[in-house]
Amino acid sequence: MKVINKASASVLGLIFMGSSVFAQSLADAKKAIDAEQYQKAKSMLKNLTVTQSSKDENYFYLGLVYLKQDYADSAKLTFNKGLAVNPKSALNMVGLGTVDRIDKNEASAKANFDRAIAAAGKDDKPYIYVAKAYLIKPYMSKEAIAILEKAKTVGNGAKDPELFVTLGDAYRSQSDNSNAYVNYNQATSLDPNSPVIPVNIGVVWKQANNYEDATKQFQDALTKDPNFGPAYRELAESDLQQAKSDPKVASAKIKEGADYYKKYLDLTDRSPESRMRYADFLIQAGDYKGLEAEATALAQGDRAKSNLRVYRYQAYAAYENGNYAAGLTAINTFMKEADPKRIIPRDYLYLGRLQLKTGQDSLGIRSLRKALELDTTQVDLYGEIAASLYSKQKFIEAADAYDTYIKKSRAHKLSDYVNLGRSYFYAYGAQEENFAKTNVKADTSLLTKADTAFSYVNHKVAAPIPSITLLRAYVADARETDRQNNYKGYAKPFYEEYINLVAPKNPTDEPTKKSLVGAYAYLGYYYEFVAKDEAKAAENWGKAKELDPTNKQVQGYFSRKGGGAGKGK
Repeated sequence: MKVINKASASVLGLIFMGSSVFAQSLADAKKAIDAEQYQKAKSMLKNLTVTQSSKDENYFYLGLVYLKQDYADSAKLTFNKGLAVNPKSALNMVGLGTVDRIDKNEASAKANFDRAIAAAGKDDKPYIYVAKAYLIKPYMSKEAIAILEKAKTVGNGAKDPELFVTLGDAYRSQSDNSNAYVNYNQATSLDPNSPVIPVNIGVVWKQANNYEDATKQFQDALTKDPNFGPAYRELAESDLQQAKSDPKVASAKIKEGADYYKKYLDLTDRSPESRMRYADFLIQAGDYKGLEAEATALAQGDRAKSNLRVYRYQAYAAYENGNYAAGLTAINTFMKEADPKRIIPRDYLYLGRLQLKTGQDSLGIRSLRKALELDTTQVDLYGEIAASLYSKQKFIEAADAYDTYIKKSRAHKLSDYVNLGRSYFYAYGAQEENFAKTNVKADTSLLTKADTAFSYVNHKVAAPIPSITLLRAYVADARETDRQNNYKGYAKPFYEEYINLVAPKNPTDEPTKKSLVGAYAYLGYYYEFVAKDEAKAAENWGKAKELDPTNKQVQGYFSRKGGGAGKGK
Protein backbone atom coordinates (compact mmCIF):
# COMPACT_ATOMS: atom_id res chain seq x y z
CA MET A 1 0.00 0.00 0.00
CA LYS A 2 1.29 3.41 -0.95
CA VAL A 3 1.54 5.99 1.76
CA ILE A 4 -0.08 9.29 0.85
CA ASN A 5 1.40 12.30 2.56
CA LYS A 6 -0.81 14.91 4.22
CA ALA A 7 -0.44 17.43 1.42
CA SER A 8 -1.45 14.91 -1.20
CA ALA A 9 -4.36 13.78 0.90
CA SER A 10 -5.57 17.36 1.24
CA VAL A 11 -5.40 17.90 -2.52
CA LEU A 12 -7.19 14.62 -3.21
CA GLY A 13 -9.80 15.50 -0.63
CA LEU A 14 -10.50 18.76 -2.39
CA ILE A 15 -10.71 17.01 -5.72
CA PHE A 16 -13.13 14.39 -4.42
CA MET A 17 -15.16 17.03 -2.59
CA GLY A 18 -15.26 19.19 -5.68
CA SER A 19 -16.35 16.39 -7.97
CA SER A 20 -19.07 15.46 -5.49
CA VAL A 21 -20.32 19.06 -5.33
CA PHE A 22 -20.37 19.42 -9.10
CA ALA A 23 -22.05 16.04 -9.52
CA GLN A 24 -24.84 17.21 -7.27
CA SER A 25 -24.99 20.90 -8.11
CA LEU A 26 -27.37 20.63 -11.05
CA ALA A 27 -29.70 18.51 -8.95
CA ASP A 28 -29.44 21.07 -6.16
CA ALA A 29 -30.14 23.88 -8.60
CA LYS A 30 -33.23 22.03 -9.90
CA LYS A 31 -34.37 21.52 -6.31
CA ALA A 32 -33.97 25.27 -5.73
CA ILE A 33 -36.05 25.95 -8.86
CA ASP A 34 -38.82 23.69 -7.56
CA ALA A 35 -38.69 25.57 -4.25
CA GLU A 36 -38.94 28.87 -6.20
CA GLN A 37 -35.59 29.99 -4.80
CA TYR A 38 -34.71 31.53 -8.11
CA GLN A 39 -31.89 33.78 -6.98
CA LYS A 40 -30.17 30.82 -5.34
CA ALA A 41 -30.73 28.62 -8.38
CA LYS A 42 -29.48 31.30 -10.73
CA SER A 43 -26.29 31.78 -8.73
CA MET A 44 -25.62 28.04 -8.74
CA LEU A 45 -26.31 27.69 -12.45
CA LYS A 46 -24.20 30.68 -13.41
CA ASN A 47 -21.36 29.06 -11.53
CA LEU A 48 -21.98 25.79 -13.36
CA THR A 49 -21.86 27.46 -16.78
CA VAL A 50 -18.33 28.55 -15.84
CA THR A 51 -17.03 25.44 -14.08
CA GLN A 52 -18.83 23.02 -16.42
CA SER A 53 -19.11 25.22 -19.48
CA SER A 54 -19.35 22.30 -21.91
CA LYS A 55 -22.57 20.94 -20.38
CA ASP A 56 -25.49 22.36 -22.38
CA GLU A 57 -27.98 21.26 -19.69
CA ASN A 58 -26.65 23.92 -17.32
CA TYR A 59 -27.54 26.66 -19.81
CA PHE A 60 -31.03 25.30 -20.29
CA TYR A 61 -31.91 25.38 -16.60
CA LEU A 62 -30.35 28.84 -16.22
CA GLY A 63 -32.50 30.02 -19.13
CA LEU A 64 -35.49 28.40 -17.47
CA VAL A 65 -34.87 30.46 -14.33
CA TYR A 66 -34.73 33.62 -16.44
CA LEU A 67 -38.11 32.70 -17.92
CA LYS A 68 -39.58 32.15 -14.48
CA GLN A 69 -38.30 35.60 -13.53
CA ASP A 70 -39.94 37.06 -16.67
CA TYR A 71 -36.65 37.90 -18.40
CA ALA A 72 -37.33 36.34 -21.80
CA ASP A 73 -34.48 38.16 -23.58
CA SER A 74 -31.90 36.88 -21.08
CA ALA A 75 -33.39 33.40 -21.38
CA LYS A 76 -33.10 33.41 -25.17
CA LEU A 77 -29.50 34.55 -24.97
CA THR A 78 -28.70 31.74 -22.52
CA PHE A 79 -30.43 29.05 -24.61
CA ASN A 80 -28.39 30.17 -27.62
CA LYS A 81 -25.22 29.84 -25.54
CA GLY A 82 -26.26 26.29 -24.72
CA LEU A 83 -26.68 25.57 -28.42
CA ALA A 84 -23.28 27.10 -29.11
CA VAL A 85 -21.81 24.60 -26.66
CA ASN A 86 -23.82 21.75 -28.17
CA PRO A 87 -25.67 22.43 -31.46
CA LYS A 88 -27.68 19.24 -30.91
CA SER A 89 -28.92 20.28 -27.44
CA ALA A 90 -32.58 19.29 -27.51
CA LEU A 91 -33.34 21.05 -24.21
CA ASN A 92 -32.03 24.40 -25.43
CA MET A 93 -34.09 24.02 -28.61
CA VAL A 94 -37.10 23.56 -26.32
CA GLY A 95 -36.01 26.69 -24.46
CA LEU A 96 -36.04 28.76 -27.66
CA GLY A 97 -39.46 27.34 -28.53
CA THR A 98 -40.73 28.32 -25.08
CA VAL A 99 -39.57 31.91 -25.65
CA ASP A 100 -41.42 31.81 -28.97
CA ARG A 101 -44.62 30.75 -27.21
CA ILE A 102 -44.26 33.61 -24.73
CA ASP A 103 -43.76 35.96 -27.68
CA LYS A 104 -46.89 34.44 -29.32
CA ASN A 105 -44.86 33.14 -32.26
CA GLU A 106 -46.48 29.70 -32.46
CA ALA A 107 -45.05 28.74 -35.85
CA SER A 108 -41.47 29.29 -34.70
CA ALA A 109 -42.24 27.55 -31.40
CA LYS A 110 -43.48 24.44 -33.20
CA ALA A 111 -40.41 24.41 -35.45
CA ASN A 112 -38.11 24.53 -32.42
CA PHE A 113 -40.11 21.86 -30.61
CA ASP A 114 -40.00 19.57 -33.65
CA ARG A 115 -36.22 20.03 -33.87
CA ALA A 116 -35.91 19.26 -30.16
CA ILE A 117 -37.93 16.04 -30.36
CA ALA A 118 -35.92 14.91 -33.39
CA ALA A 119 -32.71 15.49 -31.42
CA ALA A 120 -33.96 14.05 -28.12
CA GLY A 121 -33.06 10.43 -28.75
CA LYS A 122 -33.89 8.39 -25.64
CA ASP A 123 -34.07 11.42 -23.33
CA ASP A 124 -37.63 12.02 -22.14
CA LYS A 125 -36.83 15.47 -20.64
CA PRO A 126 -37.18 17.44 -23.90
CA TYR A 127 -40.66 15.94 -24.33
CA ILE A 128 -41.57 16.99 -20.78
CA TYR A 129 -40.39 20.55 -21.26
CA VAL A 130 -42.16 20.89 -24.59
CA ALA A 131 -45.31 19.89 -22.70
CA LYS A 132 -44.56 22.45 -19.99
CA ALA A 133 -44.22 25.10 -22.71
CA TYR A 134 -47.64 24.11 -24.07
CA LEU A 135 -49.04 24.71 -20.58
CA ILE A 136 -48.10 28.39 -20.73
CA LYS A 137 -51.21 30.46 -21.40
CA PRO A 138 -52.98 30.16 -23.72
CA TYR A 139 -53.05 26.53 -22.69
CA MET A 140 -52.49 23.88 -25.37
CA SER A 141 -53.41 21.04 -23.04
CA LYS A 142 -54.23 18.49 -25.71
CA GLU A 143 -50.85 18.95 -27.34
CA ALA A 144 -49.15 18.69 -23.92
CA ILE A 145 -50.96 15.44 -23.09
CA ALA A 146 -50.19 13.95 -26.49
CA ILE A 147 -46.45 14.59 -26.26
CA LEU A 148 -46.30 13.32 -22.68
CA GLU A 149 -47.96 10.07 -23.71
CA LYS A 150 -45.20 9.71 -26.33
CA ALA A 151 -42.61 10.47 -23.66
CA LYS A 152 -43.73 7.42 -21.68
CA THR A 153 -42.25 5.23 -24.43
CA VAL A 154 -38.94 7.12 -24.51
CA GLY A 155 -35.98 6.10 -22.36
CA ASN A 156 -36.87 6.34 -18.67
CA GLY A 157 -40.12 8.19 -19.34
CA ALA A 158 -42.47 5.62 -17.82
CA LYS A 159 -40.53 5.86 -14.54
CA ASP A 160 -39.95 9.64 -14.51
CA PRO A 161 -42.04 11.32 -11.76
CA GLU A 162 -41.64 14.72 -13.45
CA LEU A 163 -43.47 13.34 -16.49
CA PHE A 164 -46.48 12.33 -14.41
CA VAL A 165 -46.48 15.62 -12.48
CA THR A 166 -46.55 17.50 -15.80
CA LEU A 167 -49.29 15.20 -17.11
CA GLY A 168 -51.28 15.97 -13.96
CA ASP A 169 -50.74 19.68 -14.60
CA ALA A 170 -51.99 19.27 -18.17
CA TYR A 171 -55.21 17.56 -17.06
CA ARG A 172 -55.66 20.14 -14.31
CA SER A 173 -55.46 22.93 -16.90
CA GLN A 174 -58.46 21.25 -18.56
CA SER A 175 -60.27 21.14 -15.20
CA ASP A 176 -60.07 17.34 -15.45
CA ASN A 177 -59.15 16.90 -11.80
CA SER A 178 -59.85 13.17 -11.77
CA ASN A 179 -57.12 12.42 -14.31
CA ALA A 180 -54.88 15.03 -12.71
CA TYR A 181 -55.21 13.23 -9.38
CA VAL A 182 -54.44 9.84 -10.95
CA ASN A 183 -51.21 11.13 -12.49
CA TYR A 184 -50.10 12.96 -9.35
CA ASN A 185 -50.59 9.73 -7.40
CA GLN A 186 -48.48 7.86 -9.95
CA ALA A 187 -45.77 10.49 -9.50
CA THR A 188 -45.98 9.99 -5.73
CA SER A 189 -45.42 6.26 -6.10
CA LEU A 190 -42.26 7.02 -8.10
CA ASP A 191 -40.98 9.75 -5.79
CA PRO A 192 -42.68 9.52 -2.37
CA ASN A 193 -40.38 12.11 -0.76
CA SER A 194 -41.03 14.95 -3.20
CA PRO A 195 -42.73 18.03 -1.66
CA VAL A 196 -43.75 19.18 -5.16
CA ILE A 197 -46.35 16.47 -5.68
CA PRO A 198 -48.49 16.94 -2.55
CA VAL A 199 -48.60 20.68 -3.29
CA ASN A 200 -50.03 19.92 -6.73
CA ILE A 201 -52.55 17.48 -5.25
CA GLY A 202 -53.50 20.15 -2.73
CA VAL A 203 -54.18 22.58 -5.57
CA VAL A 204 -56.60 20.04 -7.06
CA TRP A 205 -58.49 19.90 -3.76
CA LYS A 206 -58.39 23.68 -3.49
CA GLN A 207 -59.94 24.03 -6.93
CA ALA A 208 -62.73 21.74 -5.73
CA ASN A 209 -63.20 24.02 -2.69
CA ASN A 210 -62.14 21.16 -0.43
CA TYR A 211 -59.95 23.30 1.79
CA GLU A 212 -59.52 20.71 4.52
CA ASP A 213 -57.91 18.11 2.25
CA ALA A 214 -55.98 20.81 0.41
CA THR A 215 -54.44 21.97 3.68
CA LYS A 216 -53.51 18.39 4.60
CA GLN A 217 -51.58 18.06 1.35
CA PHE A 218 -49.77 21.37 1.79
CA GLN A 219 -48.83 20.38 5.33
CA ASP A 220 -47.64 17.00 4.03
CA ALA A 221 -45.30 18.83 1.66
CA LEU A 222 -43.88 20.77 4.63
CA THR A 223 -43.38 17.51 6.50
CA LYS A 224 -41.22 16.33 3.60
CA ASP A 225 -39.39 19.68 3.37
CA PRO A 226 -40.09 22.30 6.09
CA ASN A 227 -38.45 24.95 3.89
CA PHE A 228 -40.54 24.32 0.78
CA GLY A 229 -41.87 27.82 0.12
CA PRO A 230 -44.54 26.99 -2.51
CA ALA A 231 -46.49 25.05 0.15
CA TYR A 232 -46.80 28.26 2.20
CA ARG A 233 -47.82 30.20 -0.90
CA GLU A 234 -50.58 27.72 -1.67
CA LEU A 235 -51.74 27.81 1.96
CA ALA A 236 -51.97 31.59 1.59
CA GLU A 237 -53.89 31.44 -1.67
CA SER A 238 -56.19 28.76 -0.25
CA ASP A 239 -56.97 31.12 2.63
CA LEU A 240 -57.69 33.91 0.16
CA GLN A 241 -60.07 31.70 -1.81
CA GLN A 242 -61.91 30.76 1.40
CA ALA A 243 -62.10 34.44 2.36
CA LYS A 244 -63.80 35.27 -0.93
CA SER A 245 -66.30 32.43 -0.60
CA ASP A 246 -67.24 32.90 3.06
CA PRO A 247 -67.51 36.47 4.45
CA LYS A 248 -67.72 35.08 8.00
CA VAL A 249 -64.10 33.93 7.91
CA ALA A 250 -62.80 36.50 5.43
CA SER A 251 -60.92 38.74 7.86
CA ALA A 252 -59.22 35.89 9.72
CA LYS A 253 -58.32 34.01 6.55
CA ILE A 254 -56.82 37.05 4.84
CA LYS A 255 -54.66 37.72 7.91
CA GLU A 256 -53.57 34.08 8.11
CA GLY A 257 -52.91 34.05 4.38
CA ALA A 258 -50.72 37.15 4.63
CA ASP A 259 -48.68 35.46 7.37
CA TYR A 260 -48.23 32.36 5.22
CA TYR A 261 -47.13 34.54 2.32
CA LYS A 262 -44.49 36.22 4.46
CA LYS A 263 -43.10 32.77 5.28
CA TYR A 264 -43.06 32.06 1.56
CA LEU A 265 -41.05 35.24 1.01
CA ASP A 266 -38.59 34.33 3.74
CA LEU A 267 -38.01 30.91 2.19
CA THR A 268 -37.57 32.21 -1.36
CA ASP A 269 -34.80 34.73 -0.56
CA ARG A 270 -37.27 37.61 -0.68
CA SER A 271 -36.23 38.06 -4.27
CA PRO A 272 -37.98 40.79 -6.28
CA GLU A 273 -39.80 38.06 -8.20
CA SER A 274 -41.16 36.45 -5.02
CA ARG A 275 -42.15 39.83 -3.66
CA MET A 276 -43.97 40.69 -6.85
CA ARG A 277 -45.90 37.46 -6.53
CA TYR A 278 -46.78 38.60 -3.01
CA ALA A 279 -47.89 41.91 -4.53
CA ASP A 280 -50.20 39.94 -6.84
CA PHE A 281 -51.60 38.21 -3.75
CA LEU A 282 -52.25 41.60 -2.09
CA ILE A 283 -54.18 42.72 -5.18
CA GLN A 284 -56.36 39.62 -4.99
CA ALA A 285 -56.82 40.16 -1.25
CA GLY A 286 -57.79 43.80 -1.81
CA ASP A 287 -55.05 44.99 0.57
CA TYR A 288 -54.03 48.13 -1.28
CA LYS A 289 -52.37 49.74 1.73
CA GLY A 290 -50.14 46.69 1.96
CA LEU A 291 -49.63 46.79 -1.81
CA GLU A 292 -48.57 50.43 -1.65
CA ALA A 293 -45.98 49.64 1.03
CA GLU A 294 -44.65 46.66 -0.93
CA ALA A 295 -44.50 48.62 -4.18
CA THR A 296 -42.64 51.45 -2.44
CA ALA A 297 -40.09 48.98 -1.08
CA LEU A 298 -39.70 47.30 -4.47
CA ALA A 299 -39.12 50.67 -6.13
CA GLN A 300 -36.02 51.40 -4.06
CA GLY A 301 -32.81 51.78 -6.07
CA ASP A 302 -33.09 50.66 -9.67
CA ARG A 303 -35.57 47.85 -9.09
CA ALA A 304 -38.40 49.67 -10.83
CA LYS A 305 -36.22 50.11 -13.90
CA SER A 306 -35.14 46.47 -13.87
CA ASN A 307 -38.74 45.24 -13.59
CA LEU A 308 -41.45 47.58 -14.77
CA ARG A 309 -44.18 45.65 -12.95
CA VAL A 310 -43.31 47.77 -9.92
CA TYR A 311 -44.91 50.74 -11.69
CA ARG A 312 -48.01 48.61 -12.24
CA TYR A 313 -48.29 47.92 -8.52
CA GLN A 314 -47.70 51.58 -7.66
CA ALA A 315 -50.47 52.61 -10.05
CA TYR A 316 -53.02 50.07 -8.77
CA ALA A 317 -52.31 50.97 -5.14
CA ALA A 318 -52.37 54.71 -5.80
CA TYR A 319 -55.79 54.49 -7.46
CA GLU A 320 -57.33 52.40 -4.70
CA ASN A 321 -55.83 54.68 -2.03
CA GLY A 322 -57.01 57.88 -3.72
CA ASN A 323 -53.63 59.15 -4.98
CA TYR A 324 -54.83 59.63 -8.54
CA ALA A 325 -52.12 61.93 -9.91
CA ALA A 326 -49.33 59.66 -8.65
CA GLY A 327 -51.17 56.62 -9.98
CA LEU A 328 -51.55 58.15 -13.43
CA THR A 329 -47.83 58.96 -13.56
CA ALA A 330 -46.96 55.37 -12.60
CA ILE A 331 -49.33 53.69 -15.05
CA ASN A 332 -48.27 55.99 -17.89
CA THR A 333 -44.64 55.08 -17.21
CA PHE A 334 -45.51 51.39 -17.26
CA MET A 335 -47.59 51.61 -20.45
CA LYS A 336 -44.88 53.62 -22.21
CA GLU A 337 -41.88 51.49 -21.29
CA ALA A 338 -43.26 47.95 -20.97
CA ASP A 339 -43.18 45.52 -23.85
CA PRO A 340 -46.71 45.60 -25.37
CA LYS A 341 -46.89 41.82 -24.86
CA ARG A 342 -46.61 42.40 -21.10
CA ILE A 343 -49.60 44.74 -20.89
CA ILE A 344 -52.70 43.02 -19.54
CA PRO A 345 -56.38 44.07 -19.62
CA ARG A 346 -56.23 45.17 -15.96
CA ASP A 347 -53.56 47.73 -16.88
CA TYR A 348 -55.99 49.40 -19.28
CA LEU A 349 -58.66 49.18 -16.59
CA TYR A 350 -56.57 51.17 -14.10
CA LEU A 351 -55.31 53.52 -16.80
CA GLY A 352 -58.93 54.31 -17.67
CA ARG A 353 -59.98 54.73 -14.06
CA LEU A 354 -57.06 57.04 -13.31
CA GLN A 355 -57.74 59.07 -16.45
CA LEU A 356 -61.37 59.49 -15.43
CA LYS A 357 -60.37 60.55 -11.90
CA THR A 358 -57.97 63.18 -13.29
CA GLY A 359 -60.44 64.72 -15.73
CA GLN A 360 -59.34 62.92 -18.90
CA ASP A 361 -62.80 61.56 -19.58
CA SER A 362 -62.60 60.71 -23.27
CA LEU A 363 -59.26 58.98 -22.82
CA GLY A 364 -60.56 57.18 -19.74
CA ILE A 365 -63.57 55.75 -21.54
CA ARG A 366 -61.37 54.73 -24.45
CA SER A 367 -59.00 52.89 -22.08
CA LEU A 368 -61.88 51.09 -20.35
CA ARG A 369 -63.21 50.02 -23.73
CA LYS A 370 -59.74 48.72 -24.58
CA ALA A 371 -59.77 46.67 -21.37
CA LEU A 372 -63.11 45.20 -22.45
CA GLU A 373 -61.82 44.49 -25.93
CA LEU A 374 -58.91 42.49 -24.46
CA ASP A 375 -61.01 40.71 -21.83
CA THR A 376 -64.68 40.42 -22.72
CA THR A 377 -65.42 38.81 -19.35
CA GLN A 378 -64.85 42.17 -17.63
CA VAL A 379 -68.49 43.13 -18.20
CA ASP A 380 -68.65 45.14 -14.98
CA LEU A 381 -66.64 47.80 -16.81
CA TYR A 382 -69.80 48.73 -18.71
CA GLY A 383 -71.09 50.07 -15.38
CA GLU A 384 -68.06 52.34 -14.97
CA ILE A 385 -68.26 53.47 -18.59
CA ALA A 386 -71.97 54.18 -18.19
CA ALA A 387 -71.49 56.17 -14.98
CA SER A 388 -68.79 58.30 -16.60
CA LEU A 389 -70.88 58.98 -19.72
CA TYR A 390 -73.87 59.83 -17.54
CA SER A 391 -71.84 62.31 -15.49
CA LYS A 392 -70.78 64.01 -18.73
CA GLN A 393 -74.41 64.17 -19.89
CA LYS A 394 -73.77 61.87 -22.84
CA PHE A 395 -77.09 60.24 -22.15
CA ILE A 396 -77.64 58.11 -25.26
CA GLU A 397 -74.20 56.53 -24.92
CA ALA A 398 -74.73 56.15 -21.18
CA ALA A 399 -78.06 54.38 -21.77
CA ASP A 400 -76.44 51.94 -24.21
CA ALA A 401 -73.69 51.19 -21.68
CA TYR A 402 -76.16 50.73 -18.80
CA ASP A 403 -78.29 48.46 -20.98
CA THR A 404 -75.29 46.27 -21.84
CA TYR A 405 -74.15 46.24 -18.20
CA ILE A 406 -77.57 45.11 -16.97
CA LYS A 407 -77.80 42.37 -19.61
CA LYS A 408 -74.29 40.99 -19.14
CA SER A 409 -73.28 41.59 -15.51
CA ARG A 410 -74.54 39.73 -12.48
CA ALA A 411 -73.39 42.63 -10.31
CA HIS A 412 -76.01 45.09 -11.52
CA LYS A 413 -78.47 46.58 -9.05
CA LEU A 414 -81.89 48.21 -9.20
CA SER A 415 -80.14 51.58 -9.07
CA ASP A 416 -78.68 50.76 -12.49
CA TYR A 417 -82.21 50.44 -13.88
CA VAL A 418 -82.93 53.86 -12.39
CA ASN A 419 -79.88 55.33 -14.12
CA LEU A 420 -80.85 53.54 -17.33
CA GLY A 421 -84.30 55.13 -17.19
CA ARG A 422 -82.89 58.57 -16.37
CA SER A 423 -80.43 58.28 -19.26
CA TYR A 424 -83.22 57.54 -21.75
CA PHE A 425 -85.43 60.30 -20.31
CA TYR A 426 -82.70 62.95 -20.30
CA ALA A 427 -81.62 61.90 -23.80
CA TYR A 428 -85.17 62.56 -24.99
CA GLY A 429 -85.15 65.95 -23.28
CA ALA A 430 -81.87 66.89 -24.93
CA GLN A 431 -83.30 65.96 -28.33
CA GLU A 432 -86.35 68.11 -27.70
CA GLU A 433 -84.17 71.07 -26.75
CA ASN A 434 -82.13 70.67 -29.94
CA PHE A 435 -85.18 70.47 -32.21
CA ALA A 436 -84.92 74.13 -33.19
CA LYS A 437 -81.32 73.60 -34.29
CA THR A 438 -81.61 70.16 -35.90
CA ASN A 439 -85.27 70.15 -37.02
CA VAL A 440 -85.24 66.48 -35.98
CA LYS A 441 -88.07 65.35 -33.73
CA ALA A 442 -87.16 63.70 -30.45
CA ASP A 443 -87.29 59.90 -30.46
CA THR A 444 -90.38 58.96 -28.43
CA SER A 445 -89.16 55.35 -28.11
CA LEU A 446 -86.70 56.72 -25.55
CA LEU A 447 -89.65 57.54 -23.30
CA THR A 448 -90.98 54.00 -23.62
CA LYS A 449 -87.58 52.61 -22.68
CA ALA A 450 -87.31 55.00 -19.75
CA ASP A 451 -90.74 54.03 -18.39
CA THR A 452 -89.94 50.33 -18.84
CA ALA A 453 -86.84 50.73 -16.68
CA PHE A 454 -88.67 52.67 -13.97
CA SER A 455 -91.61 50.28 -14.03
CA TYR A 456 -89.23 47.33 -13.53
CA VAL A 457 -87.83 48.93 -10.38
CA ASN A 458 -91.22 49.48 -8.76
CA HIS A 459 -92.33 45.96 -9.61
CA LYS A 460 -89.24 44.49 -7.95
CA VAL A 461 -89.62 46.24 -4.59
CA ALA A 462 -92.10 45.41 -1.83
CA ALA A 463 -93.81 48.81 -2.13
CA PRO A 464 -93.54 51.40 -4.90
CA ILE A 465 -90.75 53.95 -4.42
CA PRO A 466 -92.22 57.48 -4.51
CA SER A 467 -89.29 58.98 -6.41
CA ILE A 468 -89.63 56.32 -9.13
CA THR A 469 -93.36 56.92 -9.40
CA LEU A 470 -92.61 60.63 -9.78
CA LEU A 471 -90.15 59.89 -12.59
CA ARG A 472 -92.81 57.83 -14.35
CA ALA A 473 -95.11 60.84 -14.08
CA TYR A 474 -92.48 63.05 -15.74
CA VAL A 475 -91.99 60.52 -18.52
CA ALA A 476 -95.74 60.14 -19.08
CA ASP A 477 -96.20 63.91 -19.25
CA ALA A 478 -93.45 64.15 -21.86
CA ARG A 479 -95.60 61.93 -24.11
CA GLU A 480 -98.17 64.69 -24.57
CA THR A 481 -98.03 65.75 -28.24
CA ASP A 482 -100.69 68.49 -28.27
CA ARG A 483 -100.86 70.33 -24.97
CA GLN A 484 -103.08 73.12 -26.31
CA ASN A 485 -105.84 71.22 -28.06
CA ASN A 486 -105.67 67.53 -27.13
CA TYR A 487 -104.12 67.09 -23.67
CA LYS A 488 -104.47 63.45 -22.61
CA GLY A 489 -103.36 63.58 -19.01
CA TYR A 490 -101.04 60.60 -19.33
CA ALA A 491 -99.28 61.53 -16.09
CA LYS A 492 -102.47 61.71 -13.99
CA PRO A 493 -102.41 58.15 -12.51
CA PHE A 494 -98.75 58.49 -11.59
CA TYR A 495 -99.19 61.81 -9.83
CA GLU A 496 -102.18 60.38 -7.96
CA GLU A 497 -100.08 57.38 -6.91
CA TYR A 498 -97.27 59.68 -5.81
CA ILE A 499 -99.67 61.72 -3.66
CA ASN A 500 -101.07 58.55 -2.06
CA LEU A 501 -97.54 57.40 -1.23
CA VAL A 502 -96.23 60.68 0.14
CA ALA A 503 -99.05 62.91 1.45
CA PRO A 504 -100.13 60.69 4.41
CA LYS A 505 -96.59 60.96 5.82
CA ASN A 506 -96.84 64.77 6.10
CA PRO A 507 -93.37 65.38 4.64
CA THR A 508 -91.36 68.25 6.05
CA ASP A 509 -88.27 68.18 3.80
CA GLU A 510 -88.38 70.86 1.12
CA PRO A 511 -87.63 68.66 -1.95
CA THR A 512 -90.53 66.31 -1.17
CA LYS A 513 -92.90 69.20 -0.36
CA LYS A 514 -91.93 70.84 -3.65
CA SER A 515 -92.65 67.64 -5.58
CA LEU A 516 -95.96 67.21 -3.79
CA VAL A 517 -96.98 70.76 -4.66
CA GLY A 518 -96.12 69.96 -8.29
CA ALA A 519 -98.29 66.84 -8.19
CA TYR A 520 -101.30 68.77 -6.79
CA ALA A 521 -100.72 71.54 -9.32
CA TYR A 522 -100.75 69.04 -12.18
CA LEU A 523 -104.04 67.58 -10.99
CA GLY A 524 -105.38 71.08 -10.43
CA TYR A 525 -104.66 72.03 -14.05
CA TYR A 526 -106.03 68.72 -15.29
CA TYR A 527 -109.39 69.08 -13.52
CA GLU A 528 -109.62 72.78 -14.33
CA PHE A 529 -108.87 72.66 -18.05
CA VAL A 530 -109.26 69.02 -19.22
CA ALA A 531 -111.88 67.34 -17.04
CA LYS A 532 -113.72 70.65 -16.36
CA ASP A 533 -114.35 69.59 -12.76
CA GLU A 534 -114.20 72.78 -10.71
CA ALA A 535 -114.64 71.02 -7.37
CA LYS A 536 -111.72 68.67 -7.98
CA ALA A 537 -109.62 71.50 -9.34
CA ALA A 538 -110.27 73.64 -6.26
CA GLU A 539 -109.53 70.69 -3.97
CA ASN A 540 -106.12 70.04 -5.51
CA TRP A 541 -105.16 73.70 -5.79
CA GLY A 542 -106.20 74.14 -2.18
CA LYS A 543 -103.90 71.33 -1.04
CA ALA A 544 -101.08 72.83 -3.03
CA LYS A 545 -101.76 76.18 -1.36
CA GLU A 546 -101.58 74.63 2.12
CA LEU A 547 -98.10 73.37 1.35
CA ASP A 548 -96.76 76.46 -0.44
CA PRO A 549 -98.99 79.55 -0.77
CA THR A 550 -96.10 81.41 -2.48
CA ASN A 551 -95.99 79.00 -5.40
CA LYS A 552 -96.60 80.96 -8.63
CA GLN A 553 -98.84 78.29 -10.13
CA VAL A 554 -100.97 78.30 -6.97
CA GLN A 555 -101.17 82.06 -6.99
CA GLY A 556 -102.10 81.95 -10.69
CA TYR A 557 -105.05 79.69 -9.99
CA PHE A 558 -106.47 81.84 -7.21
CA SER A 559 -105.87 84.95 -9.25
CA ARG A 560 -107.89 83.40 -12.09
CA LYS A 561 -110.67 82.70 -9.64
CA GLY A 562 -110.78 86.29 -8.47
CA GLY A 563 -108.86 86.01 -5.19
CA GLY A 564 -105.28 86.01 -3.93
CA ALA A 565 -103.57 82.87 -2.79
CA GLY A 566 -103.34 84.31 0.69
CA LYS A 567 -100.83 83.15 3.24
CA GLY A 568 -102.31 79.76 3.85
CA LYS A 569 -103.85 78.48 7.00
